[in-house]
Amino acid sequence: MPNVAVLTNDLQYEFTYKITRSPQELEQKLVRFNHFLDGIRNLHQTVIHLQLINDPNDPAVQRRYKNREAGIPALAGRPENQIISSIYHPSDLIVVKGRDSGFFNNNLDETLQKLNVKTVIVTGLQTHVCVQTTAADAFFRGYNVWVPDDCVFAPSTDDTNRALEWLSSYCATIASSTEILSLLAKHDDLPERDERKTA
Repeated sequence: MPNVAVLTNDLQYEFTYKITRSPQELEQKLVRFNHFLDGIRNLHQTVIHLQLINDPNDPAVQRRYKNREAGIPALAGRPENQIISSIYHPSDLIVVKGRDSGFFNNNLDETLQKLNVKTVIVTGLQTHVCVQTTAADAFFRGYNVWVPDDCVFAPSTDDTNRALEWLSSYCATIASSTEILSLLAKHDDLPERDERKTA
């Protein structure tokens, strides 16, 4: 049974511009991200992709996007709303979410409990929105939370830095993906924040 699950947020074709608008840079970032996911899978841990699907009848969604010329993003059935194929592996799970937090009104918590997961590693888009809220909600539910600083993305570096600083001060351990894989290889889990220095 896995002890750890990586949660990716919104890594869907529709949102790749939030990672970068350069196709070459996007490819480079996804290759690095895949190196981390492959390491997680090789250590027999779980990867769960959180896929944003907006409900056009949801009043909160209507308010959020009412002045958006392009309309409501992330609607069900659109091919651009699929998880990026290069990061998806058949062993991965997909959990649909309808809000920024991956835990909002879905079965993510139940899925993690069935898998006996105690530690979540929160990644993806955007550092200061979905990553931050998902990490906080995981913390509220009693999970040990880690965030790899090289596997989170936002259009603004400042947004990422502010979010990582807040997460570090409140609810998550911030580390590189390399350190996380090294610790997992040694211990089959990750230490709590206050135990990291002795791990």
